[in-house]
Amino acid sequence: MTATTQQPHTLTEPARALPVFGDFDVVVVGGGPAGIAAAVSAARHGARTLLVERYGFLGGMGTAGGVTNFAGLYGKRRGEMTQLVRGVVDDLIERIAGFNGMNAPQNGMGGRICVRSYDTSAYKLAADQLLEAAGVQMLFHAYAAAVLHDGSRIAALVVETKSGRQAIRANAFIDASGDADVAAFAGVPFEVGDGHGSGLFPTTMFRIGQVDAPAALEAVGEFSAINGFMARAEQQHPGKYSFPREGAILRPNKDPREWRANVTQIRNAEGRAMNGVDARELSDGELEGRAMNGVDARELSDGELEGRRQIAAYFKFLQAEVPGFAPSAIVEIAPQVGIRETRRIQGLYALGREDILGSATFDDTIGLNAWPMEMHADGRIEWAFPRDEANAYNHLPWRMLVPQTLDNLLVAGRCASMTHEGQSAARASGGCFVMGQAAGTAAASLGSGRFAAIDVAALQKKLAADGVDLDR
Repeated sequence: MTATTQQPHTLTEPARALPVFGDFDVVVVGGGPAGIAAAVSAARHGARTLLVERYGFLGGMGTAGGVTNFAGLYGKRRGEMTQLVRGVVDDLIERIAGFNGMNAPQNGMGGRICVRSYDTSAYKLAADQLLEAAGVQMLFHAYAAAVLHDGSRIAALVVETKSGRQAIRANAFIDASGDADVAAFAGVPFEVGDGHGSGLFPTTMFRIGQVDAPAALEAVGEFSAINGFMARAEQQHPGKYSFPREGAILRPNKDPREWRANVTQIRNAEGRAMNGVDARELSDGELEGRAMNGVDARELSDGELEGRRQIAAYFKFLQAEVPGFAPSAIVEIAPQVGIRETRRIQGLYALGREDILGSATFDDTIGLNAWPMEMHADGRIEWAFPRDEANAYNHLPWRMLVPQTLDNLLVAGRCASMTHEGQSAARASGGCFVMGQAAGTAAASLGSGRFAAIDVAALQKKLAADGVDLDR
């Protein structure tokens, strides 16, 4: 018998010279709410700014993930529901409304939350125009791939593009990737999920068209109404339907003949590594109820397939059991599974559970978070609201954007420095706009300094002048 030669598990890539795409004052990675606000703010404050985005459009989970609403812009202050997140987001909303793509504020959960829904195509157009008007240069279809260091500073970002691997030099970098890709490549310490191999469960969003609007509105008019139909269907048809979670959300868009569905929940496939935990080392019981890891390529691929499987099954239920949906059709499935939580950096301060529930205030506030804790756990959603119902918001501190290890990198958005529970609130788009605007404003004037040593009072003065509500 001939011995079989075992193939190595790794290969060595030869070194190569990288073409330089360009030199900038500020480079922002990620075009979601945090990245949009960061890039616009940096450019408006005079910085030569480049935004790097992996898709061919902006909006992040709001477009690529099909979220279709801004959450966390509104909260109760002195007992009145009011818009607490202001600044760049106001300009974006005005532009979306100009395309007739913005809904009026919609209350939910007995008036405890308020969202603004939008048309995703209008969002894409409005975001393009907003960044172009500010003078931001955009590089689409580009992935962050590595960083090049100069001591405690990032000297260049390496990206993969259709033109090949390239380097981008800048004085300051903002990681608004959602997954802390740049920070991870740069060696910034981070945590993933809940620390126990899981995290906030992802969802694949979809839209339903050709709905009989009068019948559907009468049957499903509130956030929780669809759950009654689900419970009855399970009772009347045992074994016919298997729903991925409780707390499904089905809501009409501006045109009530079209509805958006937030009903799926993506679990981890058995036998795979889960957020750093090897499934083979777990008992069968422990294998249940773990969220898909959004920064594992195999799990992400499997999750895309599972999300669409769940959509197909749920749509059959809608057509058969819910008034108004018999003549309907699926008109869009989001381009990617909607990720709620992956990496979270370790920064100078980690926003936590008590900061949300106790309506925390900070001397280094950069704006407000008005969204409660929204924990997407196995098969359900768990909500936790601030104890002060009349003032249901908290400050976001500057320190949560600043990594512990690098001088010229900021991290904004859902991957900023937060605990698992704190992130369940501040990951919403309202908090991401706040973090992004502060990061871009600060980055525009960093010079040769360190983000950890900036004049926070001067930053707050600029933010206030640009319309940000600091609650001071």
